[in-house]
Amino acid sequence: MVFLHQQKSSLKRDSSSSSKSTFPVPPSKIPKSVDSEIEKMVSILADAGCTLMYHSGPPCLPSDPNKFRRHLTNLLSHDSSLRSHFLVGFSSYVQSPKNFTRVLSSLSPGRSDSLVRQLLLVPCIQLDLMHMLLEKLPEYFDVNPETHTSLSFEEDVGRLIISQFRWLDFLVDPKSFTEKLMEVLCICPLHLKKEIIGSLPEIIGDQSNNKSVIDSLQQMLSEDSAIIVPVLDSFSNLNLDDELQEQHLKFVGVSNSRASQQNKLKGKSLVDNSEASILDALRSSLRFKNMLCQEILKEIDGLKKPQDHKVIDIWLLVLMYMNGDPLRKSVSKIFKKKVIEDCIHNVMLDQCIHGNKELVQDHFPSFLSLSEYLLACKEQKAREFGIHVYTCLFEEFTDTYSRQEVLGALITHVGSGVSFEVSSALETMALLASEYARELIPLSSHINGILDYLEGYSAQNLHKVYEVFSCLALSARTSAPCYGTSIANELLMVVRKQVSHSELKYKKMGLIGALKIVSYLGDASIVTSTSPSQKSNAEEAVELLKTSLNCCKQLYLPLTLFYDELTAILNSRTLQPEIIEWIVKHVGEFESIYLSDLEGGQLSSKDSFCGIEGELWMNLDGDISPICLNILPLASSSSQSASLQVLHANFLLLSTVERLTNQGSLGGIDALLGCPLHLPSSKCFSVAGWQSLTEKQKQIVTLSLYHAANWIRELLNAFCTQVAGRLECISQTTKQEIIAKLLKRVRNLVVLESLLNYAIKCCPQSLPDVHLHVEKCGSSLLSKPNNMGHMEKKNEHIKTYDSASQDKKRRHKKISKASTISDTNCKLRQPTILDVLRKSGNLTSQGVLTEDALSTVSNSSKFGSVDETSCGSNEPVIVEVSALAKVLETQRFKFRPLLFPCLSILTFSKNQDSCCSDPAAELPLYLYLLRDLHYKLDYFSPPSKLLSPRFFSIPAGFTRMTVEKFLSEVKSVLPYLRKHFDSAVTLLKEGDETCEDHWKVQSAITGNPDIPNLMFSKSSVSSLVIKEVLNCFSKMLNLPEAQKDKSVLSDLLQSFQPIEIPASVISDIQPIPLPGTIDYLYLGAFSFLEGVLNIACSFSFMLASESLLTLESIVISLQKFLDTLEGNGKSTHSKSIEGSLHVLHKRLGTSAQNLLQCKWDNESLENGWKNKGDIVQKILWIYLEHSKSTCDLLHELACSILPQVTLHRTIIEDNHHGFPTLCPATLFVWYRVLHEVNLSILNKLMKEVVHLERCKTAVRPETIQSHLMKMHKCVNVVVSLVSMCRNHEKVTVHGMAVKYGGKFVDFFLKSFDFLQAHFQTHNETIIQLLKELQKATRTIQILCSEAKGLKQTVITSKIPATKRSMERFLFRVKALLHTKSSGCTFWMGNLKHKDLMGQVVSSQAYVDHLSNNVEEDLEGAVHEDQPISPASEH
Repeated sequence: MVFLHQQKSSLKRDSSSSSKSTFPVPPSKIPKSVDSEIEKMVSILADAGCTLMYHSGPPCLPSDPNKFRRHLTNLLSHDSSLRSHFLVGFSSYVQSPKNFTRVLSSLSPGRSDSLVRQLLLVPCIQLDLMHMLLEKLPEYFDVNPETHTSLSFEEDVGRLIISQFRWLDFLVDPKSFTEKLMEVLCICPLHLKKEIIGSLPEIIGDQSNNKSVIDSLQQMLSEDSAIIVPVLDSFSNLNLDDELQEQHLKFVGVSNSRASQQNKLKGKSLVDNSEASILDALRSSLRFKNMLCQEILKEIDGLKKPQDHKVIDIWLLVLMYMNGDPLRKSVSKIFKKKVIEDCIHNVMLDQCIHGNKELVQDHFPSFLSLSEYLLACKEQKAREFGIHVYTCLFEEFTDTYSRQEVLGALITHVGSGVSFEVSSALETMALLASEYARELIPLSSHINGILDYLEGYSAQNLHKVYEVFSCLALSARTSAPCYGTSIANELLMVVRKQVSHSELKYKKMGLIGALKIVSYLGDASIVTSTSPSQKSNAEEAVELLKTSLNCCKQLYLPLTLFYDELTAILNSRTLQPEIIEWIVKHVGEFESIYLSDLEGGQLSSKDSFCGIEGELWMNLDGDISPICLNILPLASSSSQSASLQVLHANFLLLSTVERLTNQGSLGGIDALLGCPLHLPSSKCFSVAGWQSLTEKQKQIVTLSLYHAANWIRELLNAFCTQVAGRLECISQTTKQEIIAKLLKRVRNLVVLESLLNYAIKCCPQSLPDVHLHVEKCGSSLLSKPNNMGHMEKKNEHIKTYDSASQDKKRRHKKISKASTISDTNCKLRQPTILDVLRKSGNLTSQGVLTEDALSTVSNSSKFGSVDETSCGSNEPVIVEVSALAKVLETQRFKFRPLLFPCLSILTFSKNQDSCCSDPAAELPLYLYLLRDLHYKLDYFSPPSKLLSPRFFSIPAGFTRMTVEKFLSEVKSVLPYLRKHFDSAVTLLKEGDETCEDHWKVQSAITGNPDIPNLMFSKSSVSSLVIKEVLNCFSKMLNLPEAQKDKSVLSDLLQSFQPIEIPASVISDIQPIPLPGTIDYLYLGAFSFLEGVLNIACSFSFMLASESLLTLESIVISLQKFLDTLEGNGKSTHSKSIEGSLHVLHKRLGTSAQNLLQCKWDNESLENGWKNKGDIVQKILWIYLEHSKSTCDLLHELACSILPQVTLHRTIIEDNHHGFPTLCPATLFVWYRVLHEVNLSILNKLMKEVVHLERCKTAVRPETIQSHLMKMHKCVNVVVSLVSMCRNHEKVTVHGMAVKYGGKFVDFFLKSFDFLQAHFQTHNETIIQLLKELQKATRTIQILCSEAKGLKQTVITSKIPATKRSMERFLFRVKALLHTKSSGCTFWMGNLKHKDLMGQVVSSQAYVDHLSNNVEEDLEGAVHEDQPISPASEH
């Protein structure tokens, strides 16, 4: 820094130097007195260290500004005359505009270190300088930045003056300064006035009294409303007391209304509206202030309890959302998070929007944009809230523009192509159409375009589309012709075209639309007035029904859809009598098509059909039965076989009509419940009989069994309605008879499906569809559209005559065209989860315990791959009635579904007079229904699990049932689940020592044929019942809706309580939970199932594993319940629940240990250890996660237990290591799990270490030592596991060692900052840690080298990532030792090429320097006083 000399002589200039002076006035014209004052001021500044004459730029300030200000303060405060001379000199100096600009500017652009700024911080001259600057401000009013667009900030002197006053450390006389500032402000031009007003909070600071400011601004605002924005912005940051705040709010209300009138802000008047004033002030305050918005977002995000959230939070989020893209994403995410967590709910939104149209109007686009974001979310709760936002906006804003905006946004969602988004948008439109149909009619032109893109919608979405337009069309019939006639005409025209279309998919769309219109036109509760020239609604509906029926009468699947949709309408609406009369007349044809008369309960003639002898099966009415169902005759007829595919939907419609017209009773068709079925003779199912059948005959037999099973399913659906509810028209005797027959029919169904599974296994074939598959909302879960469409095309015509060859060619062209269109649609359609699973061939059944990969459901070529060796041999094949029909499960989705009332059969029990009272004979019936309950629970389970073909058997009616309704309905079944569970456990303990003929006797009573190879195992069925009950209990327990409903949760847990909870379970819990509390129920259910696990360990490994997984689900459910309580702020019983949870964690780990240490024989293992890897993996994870110390247990297992199994090739009889489940067959599973758990522990440890390094507080030495010990254990584990490769030749083990070893090193790299920070105090421990890890890395290097040489692709694919991690590890170790070990040697060299046994490979014995395997060698670390070897690095 350059300073002027302090001698006065240095300040005197000659004529030559004066010409270079910066004073603008010529020296000859400057008075001597003024010149002396300026020289005195310059001298004072020079003494303080400031060079005023610094070239032509700003003055050069000293490096220490504090010292500079102290010097001036001491000098000028004690000598008033000197202060006067200084101020006069400074005033004279700044008379020159150039000099004035210099003292206002700083050497460093963007910084506020100008000379004036520093002088303003000298207390004795501050006020005088302020007045001087404010008085000079009018000299620069003529500079307008709006006209001088190229004017920079440095050139705008007015703004430079104002900037000097901002953020001063203190004000000597704030009142005087404020008054002077307000005086100047009144005469400032608009641009400078806005600048000063906006800067007022930064200029006058945090004063306690700003009344003069408020008064002055109020007066200015009344004269000029153009300054309202900076005024509001300034007020939001000023320090105002209560009185001034009230004055401010009143003042803003008046001024804002005046501004709104002048600026025509949509005609809004906010007089006396304090809420609007506050919102406007908030909006102005948050605009362009992203840092402030970020802090507010953090505060809102930090609120965890719903009760802490207020309506103002919504407004704040909306206001910040208006700031644009930088904040919009953050606001959207937080808004969605709060909605999902139930912190922002519908009531808060209603308070925000309803009744506040004027407030919301300016923010309407923001609300609309947020609703668009929510409706596009995957989370159901977010979409439901988005629907509510749309509805509120449509209700509150009645003007055409706003409603068009809402509809336009919904149309955009509909066109997105995302299934769940489309479904939610259509649901919103249906909701609006049902409530505001008349208001939507004038806006219908905005939504009519939806009808042009119907082929892309699922069946459920088609229902919603037609529901919208049906509401509008019905409302249009009573409106003026100019409004709605076109809607109805266009809708009917589209529907008629679709129904009459030759393409099957369009015909389906048309049928759905036509029947949806019928449901509205024919609704008896809707009264509409039509003109005399118009047909009545009922007549229109009947005509539409006739048209639809005529267009699909010869096509089985459209006809099935027609019947099913009509049945759904009858169950949900009350139709007008004319429509019911037409339906009754139509279903009256059922008897002539499907039924035959009997004579004395026997067939009148015993004819054969295609060479297959027939007989009556399952006759429950005996000799008095007047009719039978013609299944075999129709199945064997080439012209009538397709009519069977319509049978089941036709009967369901018949039973629905009968129930509606007969006060709920099915007495008019009760003969169908007990009538026999005409099916192939039971001789066909013997070994000789089956082998004698031709391929076509086997297909007819299979088809007959399939339709018989579906017929009984529909019988159960129909007649369970007679006993599930309370019908006054049915006597108790009749009800008991129906119950008895229903139980018999379930037994018939079990036998039929067992035989059908056997038949398909022996003769693979694709079964025809008998109902339309319904997609689950939110995911396109249909079976393959191409194959299904092809199959429908293949069977759509009922053959009444032989087609000519020309017709066949024409039909073939249609099929090709349909296939092409379907393929195109598939290419345009986004692939679903199921499509991916089918494409990969990995579609598996749900559940952890089942590993059988089921083939693709509708690909008939895969059915041919079934092993038929057992069916083709002469040895009898045993068919177990209780076993899961695995082959049949692949086509389960094609069956007619069982409706929910059928589960009421679980509550029935039949006490037959027989040779013994054995409940085991009824368990297969309940097992069948429990499996169906399991299928239905799969539908409601979270979508993260694998899908199974059973999922697609869910009926259309069931998909409309909510989880809450399902849980409320299933509550009545829960006690009977426990009853059947107890029976199964008792029978499992008793064994098979019961009457062997009991099942056969019961089967004969129900009319089942005597088939010798149908076998029944009581132990098997007992185990399966226990397994299914546990599955259902676990799934219901962890449904999110069950967690929220405490009554459902309590009922579910209460159903599985023991007689008494052992004292050992609750003794360690403080306070002890009271009976009836939720934690007591959890403890009881856990204790009860713990006892079941102990029993299962004596019988079945699979059953014991299922019991353990159910125990885990109880612990998970309790953890979720505790999290819900804490989230809602209800922590009254949290201590007791936390104690219970700790006890359950401990007991769960003990149960897993007992299961792993249990000795299993071949019988209890069920086919040995094959296909049990996933089960063992989960058990081992549970054991490790819930142990007292996972790290210590892992160290023991990896270093002591696992190496003992490597040398054994057969199951160890003595099991000296203590874990019979650890054997060569399960070694790979144990090896992988131990690696994964070790990585999990290390990852968690690394996060703790990183947190310690970031923590500013001192860390205790014990904590550091503890973390180093844990790291050492993790290193020992990976070294032990990798070293096992030396004794194990399996490529799988080597591949896992390379993969997980590389990941371990990658995680370990995160700890080097921690190791470096504590190396001086723990150097020996850290060096030993690195040396130990070196053993594993060397082995991994050898594995990589061998894999490359042997071209083992399983390993080579993992080598690059592992190599990179180890190279980074090498150089991090080198850096650590070189920077911290004070002269320690780090030796890095080339490794010799050795094999896993440590032997040098002969080809590399003498040329080891050519090896490319570079590895670290920490053995070279020496004492500090040893010099570094020149060859230590190369």
